[in-house]
Amino acid sequence: TLISVISAAKPKIANYPFTTLEPNLGVVRLDEATEFVVADIPGLIEGASEGKGLGHTFLRHIERARVLCIMVDLSDPDGPPPEEQQRILLHELGQYQPELLERPRLVVGTKSDSAIHDWDGATLSSVTNQGVRELVGRMAALVHEARQAEPQTDGIVIIRPEAEGARVERLDEHEFRLVGRQVERVVALNDVTTPDALSYIDHQLKRLGVPKLLARAGARDGDVIWIASFSFEYHEEA
Repeated sequence: TLISVISAAKPKIANYPFTTLEPNLGVVRLDEATEFVVADIPGLIEGASEGKGLGHTFLRHIERARVLCIMVDLSDPDGPPPEEQQRILLHELGQYQPELLERPRLVVGTKSDSAIHDWDGATLSSVTNQGVRELVGRMAALVHEARQAEPQTDGIVIIRPEAEGARVERLDEHEFRLVGRQVERVVALNDVTTPDALSYIDHQLKRLGVPKLLARAGARDGDVIWIASFSFEYHEEA
C-alpha cells in the first residue's frame, strides 16, 4: 500500500499479508532536485534465505538497493510481534548476503491506524498518511548520503551495455518486437499506465542499450515497438 501512496505505482493490493507476488517499482519525487526509485519487495518468510517462499527470487532484488526500509506489521493478531518480525527479516538478509546488513536502513511499524502491538520506533499509516511524509524525508536523506558515498566516475568513459540476451524481431515494415528477459522484466515490473513508470521504463531501456539494437535492426521514427503486450513509438536518438 505504501508505494501507491508515495509514488504513482498502482500495485494490486488485497487485505491480507504477503499479497505482493512480485516487486513493484515507483518513482518518488519530493521536488525538482529530489527523486529516487522505490522497490516494494514481497514479504519474506522465515527460511527465505534458503529459498523458501520464492525467497531467493525476492532477495535478489534487494541487492541493488542503496537503502533498506524494513516494514513490520503492527496490526496482525495472528502473526509474530513486530520485534520478532524485524529479527526474522534481518536474519534472512544476513544469511543471504551479510553485506546487506551494513547498508543504511530504516525500520518502521506499519498500519498504525489499526495497531494492536506496541512499538517504540517510527510508525506510519498508508490509510491516514500518518508518518508517511516523515518517512519519505528520511528515505530521501539516506539515499542522498548513499549516492554521495559512491565512488566518483569523473574522467571515466561510460559505455552503455547492450541488453543481455535481447533480440529484435521484425513483424512488418514498421513494427518490431523486442524479446529478452531483461527488457521484458523492465516492463513487467511497472505500471505502464502512469507517466512516472513510463519515464522510468524509457530510462531503463536506454541504459540497457535498446535504442542501438533498434537502430541496427532498421527501426525508424514512428515505428511501433512491442515488448510483450506493451507497445510504444520509436524515435531516433538525436
